[in-house]
Amino acid sequence: MPFEPLTHDPAVEVSQATDVARDVVVIANRGVELVPNIGVIGGAHSVLVVDTGMGPRNAEKVLAFAAEYAEGRRLYLTTTHFHPEHAFGAQVFAGAATYLINRAQAADLADKGPSYLDMFRGLGAPVARQLEGVELVSPDTVYDHDYELDLGGRVVRMTATGRAHSKGDQVVTVPDAGVLFTGDLAEAGQFAIFPWFPPYDTDVSGLRWIEVMRRLIAGEPQVVVPGHGDVSGPGLLADVRDYLELLRDETWARRDSAVSTDTVVAEVEALMIERHPEWAGRDWIAKGVGCLCAEHADSPQ
Repeated sequence: MPFEPLTHDPAVEVSQATDVARDVVVIANRGVELVPNIGVIGGAHSVLVVDTGMGPRNAEKVLAFAAEYAEGRRLYLTTTHFHPEHAFGAQVFAGAATYLINRAQAADLADKGPSYLDMFRGLGAPVARQLEGVELVSPDTVYDHDYELDLGGRVVRMTATGRAHSKGDQVVTVPDAGVLFTGDLAEAGQFAIFPWFPPYDTDVSGLRWIEVMRRLIAGEPQVVVPGHGDVSGPGLLADVRDYLELLRDETWARRDSAVSTDTVVAEVEALMIERHPEWAGRDWIAKGVGCLCAEHADSPQ
């Protein structure tokens, strides 16, 4: 997510929908910042939508696409996490779909949603326009850790991962198709970026993020749909894991040497950029270093 004003419209284009498996469609983000990959997953009697796009106008397009795709099947909605481009269109689905998310994400939405709405409105006029009329709505169904949704001949699994990119991160798995929706736990293609540790939150976790990626890799998905960027394969998960492990090891080695925090940040930033010169979001390396320094200080010695 950027911190400088956007000049383009973060608009979802449903014409970019592509099949990634049987009855699994991704509305691709087309390389546009603040537009997520949106999933539409079908079964015999129901269809699940994964993420809404930013604001009611984007969500209206997604709902119209999903309703036409469903052809009378019941609609459900879930969101990978509470950030505005993923969840701040849920109000449009009220009465048309059952909205279900994990308990930690529901708490994130209630506790942080208003402040994120204000923050994102400051990211430029195009973003502010998309956020006009946003109402933050409560989910219809809340689960604690795992939720299996029967769509009819296909069971989709929603799993709360614990705090990583956010406190309420959730992945969505379509086991029979080998498809995994990661949200912003992974991003790819021209959106290959240094994992984003939100500087506004104190409850993100570099260590937990590593654990999450290891678990996702162990699940052996065939198709990985990242929060932003190109649909990929399991190698994307390994790339994120390897980066986070390297960030941890290099940060902790320098922290143990008792050098200043500024020196730790500067040296680790330089190394990470050398390893991944093509990745965007270089400003976010320091946030990850700070997170890991804090976790190292709190860990038993």
